[in-house]
Amino acid sequence: MLFSRSSGGTPLSTPVDDPLSRERSHLAASRSALRAMREDVEALDISDVTANWVNAEALAHQIEERIKALADLSDTPLFFGRLDYLRAPGAEQAEGAEGERFYIGRRHVHDHDGDPMVIDWRAPVSQPFYRASKKNPMDIALRRRFGYTGGDLTAYEDEHLSDPAEAAKTSRLLQQEIERPRVGPMRDIVATIQPEQDEIVRSGLSGTVCVQGGPGTGKTAVGLHRVAYLLYAHRERLARTGTLVIGPNRSFLHYIEQVLPALGELTVQQATVEDLVAHVEIKGTDDATAAVVKGDARMARVLRRALYAHVTMPTEPVVVVRGSRRWRVAAYELEEIVRELLDRGIRYGAAREALPQRIAHVVLVQMERSGEAPDDRVQDAVARNSAVKAAVKAVWPAVDPAKLVLRLLSDADFLAEHAAGILDEEEQKAVLWAKPARSVKSAKWSAADAVLIDEATDLIQRTHSLGHVVLDEAQDLSPMQYRAVGRRCTTGSATVLGDLAQGTTPWATRSWQEALAHLGKRDAVIEELTAGFRVPTDVITYASRLLPHIAPGLTPVVSIRENPGHFEVRSVAGTTDVVDACRESLRNEGSTGLIAADARVPELAAALTEAGIPYLGPGEETTQETRLTLVPASLAKGLEYDYVVLDEPRAVVDGEPDERTGLRRLYVALTRAVSGLTVTHAAPLPPQLA
Repeated sequence: MLFSRSSGGTPLSTPVDDPLSRERSHLAASRSALRAMREDVEALDISDVTANWVNAEALAHQIEERIKALADLSDTPLFFGRLDYLRAPGAEQAEGAEGERFYIGRRHVHDHDGDPMVIDWRAPVSQPFYRASKKNPMDIALRRRFGYTGGDLTAYEDEHLSDPAEAAKTSRLLQQEIERPRVGPMRDIVATIQPEQDEIVRSGLSGTVCVQGGPGTGKTAVGLHRVAYLLYAHRERLARTGTLVIGPNRSFLHYIEQVLPALGELTVQQATVEDLVAHVEIKGTDDATAAVVKGDARMARVLRRALYAHVTMPTEPVVVVRGSRRWRVAAYELEEIVRELLDRGIRYGAAREALPQRIAHVVLVQMERSGEAPDDRVQDAVARNSAVKAAVKAVWPAVDPAKLVLRLLSDADFLAEHAAGILDEEEQKAVLWAKPARSVKSAKWSAADAVLIDEATDLIQRTHSLGHVVLDEAQDLSPMQYRAVGRRCTTGSATVLGDLAQGTTPWATRSWQEALAHLGKRDAVIEELTAGFRVPTDVITYASRLLPHIAPGLTPVVSIRENPGHFEVRSVAGTTDVVDACRESLRNEGSTGLIAADARVPELAAALTEAGIPYLGPGEETTQETRLTLVPASLAKGLEYDYVVLDEPRAVVDGEPDERTGLRRLYVALTRAVSGLTVTHAAPLPPQLA
């Protein structure tokens, strides 16, 4: 049964003991306890507990982060649910004994005695809130959901899971929370996580999980909540090794950046793939053919060949002079050392650093045979000897990764030598610069070139690995980009999120098995989410007409929304009618996105300005005063709006280099709406939508 109060506080349906008032009292007491927890941290005096200023700075930073994590956001519910257990979790029920009661919220809150008032949603005792059902009540007698207006508790809804007489029903509060209009950035979904999502969220740190999810299935939220869960369950380990969220662009990262802080997690870094490989300044672009070849995993073999071609076998001995003695290392001995280092397959730079020590060791063996007793200091001195350094420079020279890639892309003969049997002549021509650059600084590097430099850099020196990496919109990465991300989690795990139907690059991945192989995570578990929570039924049904043409065999998303949403396809005469459609959408509560082919954005921007309708760009935070965002179709992926006006589907398709990519871009644009979609067109619609 659903109980609530109106905004004025008048009971709409009030039980005899008025549990709503008691729940509000618990909310007020919990907020007071959280405030006390924060004040306790703020009052800490660390002046006499640190040995030096470095420790003091580190401890002060930790305290500052803790204070931020304990912030009470006035418009965010401190708890959203309650569990009444039949018995204490993990214990047998004693006759006449009552089970415990737990309030489930975004963070742990305790009173002055240390007793919990709110339990973190990630704690094991909270799991039945997401998993318990009539078939498997998990020792739960009652599950209560709370409804809020702003930060005020206004309603509650009970499920008596242990009562077989109570019929299963759809939670109205759950539906209202899922469908609630939004203004501003993406918010967390801790109150609405579904069982199949919760299973992914709570999967262990040691394994990599790949989530295939269509529009509105919550895959991005699942990935972010998995990070929050892993930080809760493995905080010390991840504090040492680090976590990273990788998104497709800055607009997307800005859209999701408040989710983890709202859950009290402030240490997770965010970046794009371009940020990870920013070894050079990007000044140029590649055509599709060149980008596909440069993004092919075969380029890694070309780079390795080109790099190790710098190693040459010694032809002269090394003579080390120490005092009156001369120590000679023959050329054949040097060759044995070089070949042994090559056979070990260690990185180029590490092998180069090891080579002088190996040569010095041979000299030390000769010294010992002659009756001397050299120690480690002598070996280090020999390794720094000018003759040894000269030999190393000749045999195993230092290589700059950017200069290596520069030569490959500028020198046709050098590329042909090292790409022989890997790239054919047409592919070699595709990647060669028409006008060779004079230097690394003057070169017009493309995004794909930067990934090649990152690969070369890792061949020379190992890339630092993190404890966990979340990769969102992964379907758009090239094999070389997957390798770049994989280098950041070679000793850690990953959460890979994406939708094969939304791949909109010429190099978009064809299967998750292939992508995971390039990532270095062949053993990853692949999960599929097909229940749509955010996209209305009529909208996803219309968009799914494209699936046979863009991703045959992929399971269509089935919306579980009770509200079918608003959907309309409207023939228009020009931009004035499109502006009118935006004006109509803005009469509704929530955000509106006007999505259009990139080439049409300037014309629509001018029309909105002339009509006096303020608008924002992707990534800019909407407000109650400005709720319209003008979105180029190329930047729409990962974003969502309560209402969407989609301008000229045919232009969206024609704006891409090929029809399949264009139809995938259209599929993305069609599925950004949470409550309503209006498709406006003057040109004929693509036949695939018929």
